[in-house]
Amino acid sequence: MTESMVNQADAMKDCLQGLRVIDLTRNLPGPFATRLLADLGADIIKIEPLNGDPARAFGDLFTALNHGKTTLKVDFRDSQGIETIKAQIKDSDVMLDSFRPEVLEGMGLDAKTLHAINPKLVMVSITGYGMANSDGITHDWAHKAGHDINFMAMSGVLDQLKTADGEQAMPNVQFADLAGGSDTAVIALLAAVFAAQRTGKGRHVAVSMTHSLYQHLVMAKATGKLVASFSGKNPEPQQDFLGGLLPCYRLYRTSDDRHMAVGSLELKFWQGLCEILELPEIKDVHWQCGVMPNTKASQEAAQVVADTFANQPLSHWQQVFASTDVCVTPVLSLEEARAHPLFAHQDEYGATLGWQ
Repeated sequence: MTESMVNQADAMKDCLQGLRVIDLTRNLPGPFATRLLADLGADIIKIEPLNGDPARAFGDLFTALNHGKTTLKVDFRDSQGIETIKAQIKDSDVMLDSFRPEVLEGMGLDAKTLHAINPKLVMVSITGYGMANSDGITHDWAHKAGHDINFMAMSGVLDQLKTADGEQAMPNVQFADLAGGSDTAVIALLAAVFAAQRTGKGRHVAVSMTHSLYQHLVMAKATGKLVASFSGKNPEPQQDFLGGLLPCYRLYRTSDDRHMAVGSLELKFWQGLCEILELPEIKDVHWQCGVMPNTKASQEAAQVVADTFANQPLSHWQQVFASTDVCVTPVLSLEEARAHPLFAHQDEYGATLGWQ
């Protein structure tokens, strides 16, 4: 990591300095959320059961998520262990948990009890399907067990991850845990802390990973209607506006079975791409020129571009587009990304802060 990057990362560590967070979460969503808070300067006290966080079995994952946190182990089924947690909460700003609804109440750590101890406490519960019986929400999923794959499946997100042939893809990125859980929890948590500092009153916020993911489908919901307006039917994910239907926004296979990602969504980038590929005949075959993606001209343009990329290996196209600015990039493997100069400042845990 360069000195300038270190300084920039350290410059953000005073943002949450003095914020004390009790972390009762395990596995991925909660610990990643408190990792973000720790990187911004918060003091994290991670309280684990006596047999430890199950993520400890993953070694490097546990270390990457939890380094720099203060760790305590207590018996969550013993009254003395619960009293230890309450003692920590008395002087804390936030408590984060990932239990199913009513588990906190069963342990004597419900909002009413904890707010009697610490009225300004912000409680954030990361749940799979949210809380029922609040604000008119009456579904019967609140107590169901689940993991990332289940929350993606129920939100409609997993169905959106289709290959060009329409096959269901199995992602190796935990979108529900991280985007639906960790990131949403941090946003809600910081908003609630801000309110508590102004009002002196804490609150209990339940984050639903499934509902958060469903909210993230804002583009698919809108573009699906758009495509249906000129095609007469709701599109399959791989035939949606940004799902592979547009010639200017899709993946193209190279001769060595790798892929180039073409994101030339705006006309100027598309025309720049056509110039580089020496395809002037299709430079105006673009949605901003009124050529809709379901037309013969659009389909033929996509095929011409596909045939062109298929003539050379990925390494060739990397060189061709290295000095261009038309939103075209190679699809890198994790190892290739790790070695790329973009990530030269990653730390010993393989992390690069999103803020610089």
